[in-house]
Amino acid sequence: MLTFFTEWWFYGFMRNAFLAVLIITPLFGLLGTMIVNNKMAFFSDALGHSALTGIALGVVFGAVDTTIPMLIFAVLFALLLNYISSRATASRDTIISVFSSASIAIGLAILSKGGNFSKYSSLLVGDILSITPSEIIYLIIIFGATMIFWFVAFNRLNAISLHPTLAKSRRIPVKLLENVFAVFIALIVMLSIKWVGILIINALLILPAASSRNISVNMREYHFFSILFSMFSGFLGLVISYFTNVATGPTIVIVAALIYLFTYLYGRKRIR
Repeated sequence: MLTFFTEWWFYGFMRNAFLAVLIITPLFGLLGTMIVNNKMAFFSDALGHSALTGIALGVVFGAVDTTIPMLIFAVLFALLLNYISSRATASRDTIISVFSSASIAIGLAILSKGGNFSKYSSLLVGDILSITPSEIIYLIIIFGATMIFWFVAFNRLNAISLHPTLAKSRRIPVKLLENVFAVFIALIVMLSIKWVGILIINALLILPAASSRNISVNMREYHFFSILFSMFSGFLGLVISYFTNVATGPTIVIVAALIYLFTYLYGRKRIR
Protein backbone atom coordinates (compact mmCIF):
# COMPACT_ATOMS: atom_id res chain seq x y z
CA MET A 1 0.00 0.00 0.00
CA LEU A 2 2.82 2.40 0.88
CA THR A 3 4.49 1.70 -2.45
CA PHE A 4 1.24 2.49 -4.27
CA PHE A 5 1.09 5.96 -2.74
CA THR A 6 4.81 6.77 -3.10
CA GLU A 7 5.74 5.16 -6.41
CA TRP A 8 5.30 8.45 -8.27
CA TRP A 9 8.28 9.87 -6.34
CA PHE A 10 10.68 7.45 -8.05
CA TYR A 11 10.18 9.16 -11.42
CA GLY A 12 12.39 12.17 -12.16
CA PHE A 13 9.66 14.06 -14.04
CA MET A 14 7.34 13.69 -11.04
CA ARG A 15 9.99 15.00 -8.65
CA ASN A 16 10.55 18.00 -10.94
CA ALA A 17 6.80 18.59 -11.10
CA PHE A 18 6.54 18.34 -7.32
CA LEU A 19 9.32 20.92 -6.84
CA ALA A 20 7.60 23.22 -9.34
CA VAL A 21 4.32 22.88 -7.41
CA LEU A 22 6.13 23.74 -4.15
CA ILE A 23 7.47 26.93 -5.76
CA ILE A 24 4.52 28.05 -7.86
CA THR A 25 1.58 27.42 -5.54
CA PRO A 26 2.76 29.61 -2.62
CA LEU A 27 3.15 32.48 -5.08
CA PHE A 28 -0.35 31.89 -6.45
CA GLY A 29 -1.76 31.82 -2.93
CA LEU A 30 0.13 34.95 -1.85
CA LEU A 31 -0.50 37.16 -4.87
CA GLY A 32 -4.05 35.85 -5.16
CA THR A 33 -5.00 37.51 -1.88
CA MET A 34 -4.17 40.95 -3.25
CA ILE A 35 -5.72 40.14 -6.64
CA VAL A 36 -9.00 39.20 -4.94
CA ASN A 37 -8.86 42.23 -2.63
CA ASN A 38 -8.29 44.59 -5.54
CA LYS A 39 -10.88 42.86 -7.75
CA MET A 40 -8.22 42.12 -10.39
CA ALA A 41 -9.53 38.72 -11.53
CA PHE A 42 -10.13 40.05 -15.05
CA PHE A 43 -6.65 41.56 -15.06
CA SER A 44 -4.85 38.28 -14.33
CA ASP A 45 -7.10 36.47 -16.78
CA ALA A 46 -6.23 38.97 -19.50
CA LEU A 47 -2.53 38.43 -18.81
CA GLY A 48 -2.98 34.71 -19.26
CA HIS A 49 -4.68 35.23 -22.60
CA SER A 50 -1.96 37.64 -23.73
CA ALA A 51 0.54 34.78 -23.59
CA LEU A 52 -0.63 33.65 -27.03
CA THR A 53 0.20 37.03 -28.52
CA GLY A 54 3.62 37.07 -26.84
CA ILE A 55 4.39 33.63 -28.26
CA ALA A 56 3.05 34.67 -31.67
CA LEU A 57 5.34 37.72 -31.75
CA GLY A 58 8.27 35.49 -30.86
CA VAL A 59 7.38 33.22 -33.78
CA VAL A 60 7.04 36.19 -36.15
CA PHE A 61 10.48 37.52 -35.20
CA GLY A 62 12.04 34.08 -35.48
CA ALA A 63 12.88 33.57 -31.81
CA VAL A 64 14.18 30.09 -31.03
CA ASP A 65 12.85 30.34 -27.47
CA THR A 66 9.54 32.23 -27.25
CA THR A 67 9.78 32.64 -23.45
CA ILE A 68 11.66 35.96 -23.60
CA PRO A 69 9.30 37.61 -26.13
CA MET A 70 6.36 36.32 -24.10
CA LEU A 71 7.72 37.83 -20.87
CA ILE A 72 8.53 41.16 -22.52
CA PHE A 73 5.09 41.39 -24.10
CA ALA A 74 3.37 40.45 -20.83
CA VAL A 75 5.19 43.17 -18.88
CA LEU A 76 4.37 45.81 -21.51
CA PHE A 77 0.79 44.54 -21.72
CA ALA A 78 0.35 44.77 -17.93
CA LEU A 79 1.78 48.29 -17.76
CA LEU A 80 -0.36 49.42 -20.71
CA LEU A 81 -3.48 47.99 -19.10
CA ASN A 82 -2.74 49.85 -15.87
CA TYR A 83 -2.08 53.10 -17.72
CA ILE A 84 -5.17 53.04 -19.94
CA SER A 85 -7.58 51.75 -17.30
CA SER A 86 -6.53 54.57 -14.95
CA ARG A 87 -7.28 57.21 -17.56
CA ALA A 88 -10.17 55.82 -19.58
CA THR A 89 -13.74 56.86 -18.93
CA ALA A 90 -15.04 53.31 -19.39
CA SER A 91 -14.98 50.87 -16.48
CA ARG A 92 -11.77 48.98 -15.73
CA ASP A 93 -13.43 45.62 -16.44
CA THR A 94 -14.55 46.81 -19.86
CA ILE A 95 -11.08 48.04 -20.80
CA ILE A 96 -9.46 44.80 -19.65
CA SER A 97 -12.04 42.72 -21.51
CA VAL A 98 -11.38 44.63 -24.74
CA PHE A 99 -7.61 44.17 -24.45
CA SER A 100 -7.96 40.51 -23.48
CA SER A 101 -10.23 39.73 -26.42
CA ALA A 102 -8.01 41.58 -28.90
CA SER A 103 -4.87 39.96 -27.53
CA ILE A 104 -6.07 36.38 -27.73
CA ALA A 105 -7.57 36.98 -31.19
CA ILE A 106 -4.27 38.35 -32.54
CA GLY A 107 -2.34 35.48 -31.01
CA LEU A 108 -4.71 32.86 -32.41
CA ALA A 109 -4.70 34.50 -35.85
CA ILE A 110 -0.90 34.44 -36.08
CA LEU A 111 -0.34 30.99 -34.59
CA SER A 112 -3.14 29.36 -36.61
CA LYS A 113 -1.80 30.61 -39.95
CA GLY A 114 -1.24 27.62 -42.20
CA GLY A 115 -3.04 25.31 -39.79
CA ASN A 116 -0.10 25.16 -37.38
CA PHE A 117 -1.93 25.90 -34.13
CA SER A 118 -1.82 22.23 -33.13
CA LYS A 119 1.83 22.79 -32.17
CA TYR A 120 0.72 25.27 -29.50
CA SER A 121 -2.53 23.68 -28.34
CA SER A 122 -0.76 22.11 -25.33
CA LEU A 123 -0.42 25.63 -23.91
CA LEU A 124 -4.16 25.73 -23.32
CA VAL A 125 -4.09 23.11 -20.55
CA GLY A 126 -0.36 23.01 -19.77
CA ASP A 127 1.94 20.13 -18.88
CA ILE A 128 3.75 20.50 -15.56
CA LEU A 129 5.27 17.04 -16.01
CA SER A 130 7.47 18.45 -18.78
CA ILE A 131 9.24 20.98 -16.57
CA THR A 132 13.04 20.73 -16.51
CA PRO A 133 15.58 21.44 -13.72
CA SER A 134 16.78 24.59 -15.54
CA GLU A 135 13.22 25.91 -15.69
CA ILE A 136 12.82 25.23 -11.99
CA ILE A 137 15.79 27.55 -11.40
CA TYR A 138 13.89 30.36 -13.15
CA LEU A 139 10.95 29.73 -10.83
CA ILE A 140 13.22 29.86 -7.78
CA ILE A 141 14.57 33.24 -8.91
CA ILE A 142 11.12 34.75 -9.41
CA PHE A 143 10.00 33.20 -6.11
CA GLY A 144 12.84 34.93 -4.26
CA ALA A 145 12.23 38.26 -5.99
CA THR A 146 8.49 38.10 -5.27
CA MET A 147 9.01 37.32 -1.59
CA ILE A 148 11.40 40.25 -1.19
CA PHE A 149 8.95 42.59 -2.92
CA TRP A 150 6.07 41.26 -0.81
CA PHE A 151 7.82 41.77 2.53
CA VAL A 152 8.93 45.27 1.54
CA ALA A 153 5.72 46.50 -0.09
CA PHE A 154 2.83 44.53 1.42
CA ASN A 155 1.69 47.17 3.95
CA ARG A 156 1.70 49.83 1.27
CA LEU A 157 -0.12 47.62 -1.21
CA ASN A 158 -2.71 46.85 1.43
CA ALA A 159 -3.18 50.55 2.14
CA ILE A 160 -3.65 51.20 -1.57
CA SER A 161 -6.25 48.44 -1.86
CA LEU A 162 -8.19 49.83 1.12
CA HIS A 163 -8.08 53.55 0.24
CA PRO A 164 -5.94 54.79 -2.70
CA THR A 165 -6.59 58.48 -1.95
CA LEU A 166 -5.55 58.12 1.67
CA ALA A 167 -2.48 56.18 0.56
CA LYS A 168 -1.50 59.05 -1.72
CA SER A 169 -1.90 61.53 1.13
CA ARG A 170 0.58 59.40 3.13
CA ARG A 171 3.09 59.80 0.30
CA ILE A 172 2.82 56.22 -0.83
CA PRO A 173 3.82 55.90 -4.52
CA VAL A 174 0.51 54.40 -5.60
CA LYS A 175 1.11 54.20 -9.36
CA LEU A 176 4.63 52.84 -8.98
CA LEU A 177 3.58 50.07 -6.60
CA GLU A 178 0.55 49.19 -8.74
CA ASN A 179 2.80 48.88 -11.78
CA VAL A 180 5.42 46.79 -9.97
CA PHE A 181 2.70 44.51 -8.61
CA ALA A 182 1.26 44.14 -12.12
CA VAL A 183 4.72 43.26 -13.46
CA PHE A 184 5.16 40.52 -10.85
CA ILE A 185 1.76 39.08 -11.72
CA ALA A 186 2.70 39.16 -15.41
CA LEU A 187 6.03 37.40 -14.83
CA ILE A 188 4.57 34.67 -12.62
CA VAL A 189 1.63 34.06 -14.96
CA MET A 190 3.90 33.84 -18.02
CA LEU A 191 6.46 31.59 -16.34
CA SER A 192 3.65 29.27 -15.24
CA ILE A 193 1.61 29.19 -18.46
CA LYS A 194 3.58 26.36 -20.04
CA TRP A 195 2.90 24.03 -17.11
CA VAL A 196 -0.47 25.25 -15.84
CA GLY A 197 -2.25 26.25 -19.05
CA ILE A 198 -3.76 29.44 -20.44
CA LEU A 199 -7.35 28.35 -19.83
CA ILE A 200 -6.93 27.67 -16.10
CA ILE A 201 -4.07 29.88 -14.89
CA ASN A 202 -6.47 32.47 -13.53
CA ALA A 203 -8.40 29.88 -11.54
CA LEU A 204 -5.25 28.92 -9.63
CA LEU A 205 -4.69 32.57 -8.74
CA ILE A 206 -8.25 33.25 -7.62
CA LEU A 207 -9.66 30.04 -6.06
CA PRO A 208 -7.25 29.60 -3.10
CA ALA A 209 -7.58 33.26 -2.08
CA ALA A 210 -11.35 33.19 -2.52
CA SER A 211 -11.55 30.02 -0.42
CA SER A 212 -9.42 31.59 2.29
CA ARG A 213 -11.60 34.67 2.32
CA ASN A 214 -14.64 32.50 3.09
CA ILE A 215 -13.25 31.39 6.46
CA SER A 216 -10.60 33.94 7.51
CA VAL A 217 -11.20 36.51 10.21
CA ASN A 218 -7.99 38.53 9.83
CA MET A 219 -5.23 39.24 7.34
CA ARG A 220 -2.85 36.69 8.83
CA GLU A 221 -5.38 33.88 8.45
CA TYR A 222 -6.25 35.15 4.99
CA HIS A 223 -2.67 34.71 3.78
CA PHE A 224 -2.04 31.49 5.67
CA PHE A 225 -5.10 29.64 4.38
CA SER A 226 -4.66 30.97 0.85
CA ILE A 227 -1.12 29.58 0.66
CA LEU A 228 -2.18 26.35 2.39
CA PHE A 229 -5.12 25.77 0.04
CA SER A 230 -2.98 26.56 -3.00
CA MET A 231 -0.19 24.17 -1.99
CA PHE A 232 -2.63 21.44 -0.98
CA SER A 233 -4.51 21.74 -4.28
CA GLY A 234 -1.24 21.60 -6.21
CA PHE A 235 0.11 18.55 -4.40
CA LEU A 236 -3.14 16.56 -4.32
CA GLY A 237 -3.94 17.46 -7.92
CA LEU A 238 -0.48 16.31 -9.03
CA VAL A 239 -0.78 12.94 -7.28
CA ILE A 240 -4.37 12.36 -8.45
CA SER A 241 -3.44 13.21 -12.04
CA TYR A 242 -0.60 10.68 -11.91
CA PHE A 243 -2.83 7.80 -10.83
CA THR A 244 -5.79 8.75 -13.04
CA ASN A 245 -3.74 9.72 -16.12
CA VAL A 246 -5.55 13.07 -16.35
CA ALA A 247 -3.94 16.43 -17.15
CA THR A 248 -2.41 17.90 -14.01
CA GLY A 249 -3.52 21.53 -14.39
CA PRO A 250 -7.27 20.82 -14.65
CA THR A 251 -7.03 18.30 -11.80
CA ILE A 252 -5.45 20.92 -9.53
CA VAL A 253 -8.21 23.38 -10.41
CA ILE A 254 -10.91 20.79 -9.63
CA VAL A 255 -9.38 20.22 -6.19
CA ALA A 256 -9.18 23.99 -5.61
CA ALA A 257 -12.80 24.40 -6.70
CA LEU A 258 -13.94 21.71 -4.26
CA ILE A 259 -12.07 23.46 -1.46
CA TYR A 260 -13.84 26.70 -2.38
CA LEU A 261 -17.21 24.93 -2.25
CA PHE A 262 -16.51 23.46 1.19
CA THR A 263 -15.23 26.75 2.63
CA TYR A 264 -18.19 28.62 1.15
CA LEU A 265 -20.64 26.25 2.80
CA TYR A 266 -18.69 26.32 6.07
CA GLY A 267 -18.52 30.12 6.02
CA ARG A 268 -22.30 30.43 5.50
CA LYS A 269 -22.98 27.93 8.26
CA ARG A 270 -20.71 29.80 10.67
CA ILE A 271 -22.43 33.12 9.94
CA ARG A 272 -25.80 31.60 10.85
